Amino acid sequence: MENINILFSKRLKELRRKKKLTQEELAHRAGIDYKYVQILESKKPSSPTLNTLEKLAKALNISISRLLNF
Repeated sequence: MENINILFSKRLKELRRKKKLTQEELAHRAGIDYKYVQILESKKPSSPTLNTLEKLAKALNISISRLLNF
């Protein structure tokens, strides 16, 4: 089974691409640094905080549960 951070990384990238957003655009909408989005979508991602999950979900105009539905 894949690590939860890897699963989230793939999910975030998938959702961002469906919305046709660049990492920079998503970061701007979420109010976070785009380099952090790069880290979250990388092959060795870090664990996002609940606050970051909330910001990303709002930026993608989805619920946190949908963001974490992988």
